[in-house]
Amino acid sequence: MTTLSLHGLRKTYPGAGQAAVHGIDLTVESGSLTALLGPSGCGKTTTMKLIAGLLTPDAGEVRLDSAPITTLPPERRGVTMVFQNPLLFPHLTITQNIGFGLRMRGLSPDRIEDSVAAMLARVRLDGLGDRRPAALSGGQQQRVALARALVLQPKVLLLDEPLSNLDPSLRDEMRQLIRGLQQETGITTLVVTHDQAEAVALADRIALMLDGRLAQHGPPQDLYRRPASIAVARFFGGVNFLAGKSQRGIFHSPLGPLTLPTGAPEGERILTLRPEALHLGPGPNPRTAQVKAVTFLGTQNRIDLTVDGLLLQALTTPDLAAGMAPGTSLTVSLPPEALWLLPPDGTRGTGGPTGPVPPTLRA
Repeated sequence: MTTLSLHGLRKTYPGAGQAAVHGIDLTVESGSLTALLGPSGCGKTTTMKLIAGLLTPDAGEVRLDSAPITTLPPERRGVTMVFQNPLLFPHLTITQNIGFGLRMRGLSPDRIEDSVAAMLARVRLDGLGDRRPAALSGGQQQRVALARALVLQPKVLLLDEPLSNLDPSLRDEMRQLIRGLQQETGITTLVVTHDQAEAVALADRIALMLDGRLAQHGPPQDLYRRPASIAVARFFGGVNFLAGKSQRGIFHSPLGPLTLPTGAPEGERILTLRPEALHLGPGPNPRTAQVKAVTFLGTQNRIDLTVDGLLLQALTTPDLAAGMAPGTSLTVSLPPEALWLLPPDGTRGTGGPTGPVPPTLRA
């Protein structure tokens, strides 16, 4: 197994006003699956192509374990990339498509046949080897592309938006297949996606890119519960922000004093609380709130609340929201363990600007 590491990776396209990738430092641990997540145009695919050798960086280095591969051609890197579109050879059978790379390596027909047969079984395409790509569904074609990459036994596997062209009903099945194959093979894998739910369901760790920079890298739970900046919190659905001052375990704000979790940092901060963590009912840090709006979202209801003239948002089950209507007065509580403090200037230590605090919640 292999560790993939990026060191100061930077890329600016000719004629562009700013860099597509700004000095990325990232380590993908051996045998792990990391999601490279971010909105369109943030530099995800550029980063992937720099790793694969399809683009040359302006600065920085790509390493596999301790060996630099930045100057190696793509075919000598030990890195295989699966693109958003399967890019199968339409005139070849599925068996021939999967075995194409092995034939280019000069393996014997018997070894190719055995390897391809095993891979067809792994991706659940037994019995379809004699068909051509046009006879397969989009999900099946994506499996063939994945099999063609895995049969080469790469040191690192790169997947660029592998589920984006699939119907929603097929995405969960393909997601489980990718995760299962990665755990079975132990290949170090990096998946590019713009879908938060996909990244959380697939990955051991998430590397979030915003505006060409690495905004945060860590386990999925950390990016939800311990965001590094307002921008990270917003990307993962954070909407509750409150400016104030942390002092001796108490957050002083327009909502009055709020008890913080043990070890909370001191000084001017921005407090954030995820909407699903805002408790409707009595508990720690209780406040009286008025319901402004109730929106049914299917499995959840969004409750817009005003507390001392400030807007907060809660997510709860439809059952708990039953009977609530605009104008209803109720008690809400802000559990200390769910409160998280962010830097006051909207930036993180190594990231870029993330925007101001929403005016309705500014102290």
